[in-house]
Amino acid sequence: MDFLRQLAALLRMNLIGLPQHLGMVCTTVIGVTCAVGVLISMLAMGVGARRAAMGDVRPDRASVLSVDAVGPDQSSIPKDIAARIEDLPGIRRNSRGQPIAVPEVSVFVKARRKDSGDSVGFPMIGASHGLTDYAPELHVTAGRMFQPGLRELIASNYCAHQYRHFSAGDKRIIKGVEWLVVGNFDLGRTTGGCFVYADADMVLAAFGRNSYNEVNVMLQSPTAFNELVNAIKGNPLLPVKVEHEADLAEAGVQQVNGILNFVSYFVGGILAVAATIGAANSLYALVDGRRRELATLRAVGFGAAPVMASTLSEAILLSVPGALIGAALAWLLFNGRAASPFGFEFHLTVTPSLALLGIIWALCMGFIGGLMPAIRSAQIPVSEALRAT
Repeated sequence: MDFLRQLAALLRMNLIGLPQHLGMVCTTVIGVTCAVGVLISMLAMGVGARRAAMGDVRPDRASVLSVDAVGPDQSSIPKDIAARIEDLPGIRRNSRGQPIAVPEVSVFVKARRKDSGDSVGFPMIGASHGLTDYAPELHVTAGRMFQPGLRELIASNYCAHQYRHFSAGDKRIIKGVEWLVVGNFDLGRTTGGCFVYADADMVLAAFGRNSYNEVNVMLQSPTAFNELVNAIKGNPLLPVKVEHEADLAEAGVQQVNGILNFVSYFVGGILAVAATIGAANSLYALVDGRRRELATLRAVGFGAAPVMASTLSEAILLSVPGALIGAALAWLLFNGRAASPFGFEFHLTVTPSLALLGIIWALCMGFIGGLMPAIRSAQIPVSEALRAT
């Protein structure tokens, strides 16, 4: 009880005296604000990228890949295998009684940006019939859907806005052959990427391919996933596996998030070290200015532990305003702002969990920055007070 009473008294005295050291206090608060604000705003890029990638994911959709593939890019499914997949149990049928199983092949094409003229690569996806049944979030906003057997393609509105010759009615030369852009579309909430769809057989022929990357299927229900898995395992003629759409989307965004998180913590860490050093220097100065006062308190009966705890608590409390201001500025300035660091546009998202992480980050800076000054404050000899008298 004596410890708590002494700690409360010392902490109250320390906080009352802070206005006399306003410059040092502002230095600490500004340093913590910058470190927290930068960390949260940069981590918000990773959150925004993940939300964009997972925006249209559904639990009743899955993708069939070759059994040894890590992801769709490494998968190869021959046409005869793809035809057998359509007849497996657990796959939903459309209003015409056809299974919603869409073989897809992905190839890369290049286009030039409208603003800079730089050449950028992105996927062109060849899809068979049933694309709109599998992806009902695909809405054609101009023109029409491509027709099977023709060199026609549809491009996302992001493509039409950012790259040359992707508006409905434009013509493009791909692999030395002319293709007609017959429509533009939006793909649900995934509006920040360039997607181009064309007939799968025409894409295979143009790029000299004879196998698909994956077969996307709409399940009868989310619980039908296990039924489809068991059917594939029970058929030795099907060297394939099935993955949830959510798992593949999560894996696809992990690499981007890994880069963004590394940069965020690296830059945030540098600023945190600078803020911690600044806080420590300020607290050292405060402790030195209170040496006679602290020695006197020790002489009249205050223990070393309460003195050290009060200085450490003061450092932690000084970090709280910086944490709150940094989180607030990150939300006000960056939440909802568009970014496209890898050619894929998304919106930064500042979440409560990121704000909490920033506050914890700040408290750690306060603790580390105040630890050594706190130890120093407890080591001030009582003889200083005796000499002063």
